[in-house]
Amino acid sequence: MNEALALALGSDRRSSELSRATCRMASVEAAAEHERILREIESTDTNCIGPTLRSVYDGQEHGLFMEKLDARIRNHDRDIERMCNHHFQGFVDSITELLKVRGEAQKLKSQVTETNQRLQDDGKQLMASMEELKQCRVQQRNIATTIDKLTHCLPVLEMYSRLQEQMSAKRYYPALRTLEQLEQTCLPRAGQYRFCSIMAENIPKLRTHIRDTAMTQLRDFLESIRKHSDKIGETAVKQVRRSQELGTETRLMF
Repeated sequence: MNEALALALGSDRRSSELSRATCRMASVEAAAEHERILREIESTDTNCIGPTLRSVYDGQEHGLFMEKLDARIRNHDRDIERMCNHHFQGFVDSITELLKVRGEAQKLKSQVTETNQRLQDDGKQLMASMEELKQCRVQQRNIATTIDKLTHCLPVLEMYSRLQEQMSAKRYYPALRTLEQLEQTCLPRAGQYRFCSIMAENIPKLRTHIRDTAMTQLRDFLESIRKHSDKIGETAVKQVRRSQELGTETRLMF
């Protein structure tokens, strides 16, 4: 009986040890599987972890997986906290430097704004000055053109004024020469002006007027000579005789 009891106790102990070994092996396998699942979750896109989570909930160890997941989350939190503490001073220094840069940027912005305003004002003044200069150059060009045209027109006017004076003084031969010079030289140089056209149209009339006036005066002169031919002849004879007498007296004296 004692032997039977001992055998029974030994069998139970072996069964218990086998059960514990089996549990340990199952726990190890479950832990390895959970670790694989955690690594897969960490390295996989969130849109593709559905099948992985399903495999967890289909198993019997989802409570143990949640514990491992919480532990992994706490580990990551500690890593994040450690990294933040490590880089916190650099972050503070960067923020301080950024604030300084911000202040300098505000000053630079103000200076740029003021410079731009001064540039705009100076630009407006420059544009006004350029417009005035443009108008002055246009006036200068117009004045130069006017002087050039007057340089060619003044000889025409002077020549025409001389022609009028010669006609008034009844100097018809010089008047004809002046008229010819005006027609052939001065008017072509002056250009196409209205007064030049009027003068050119009047030249034939002036030439006809001079010719008719000269012929009239010539006829009057010849008519006057014909009327006074007797007196002219008598006066001429007297002058010849007197010249002869003066010549004779001169020879006698020598």
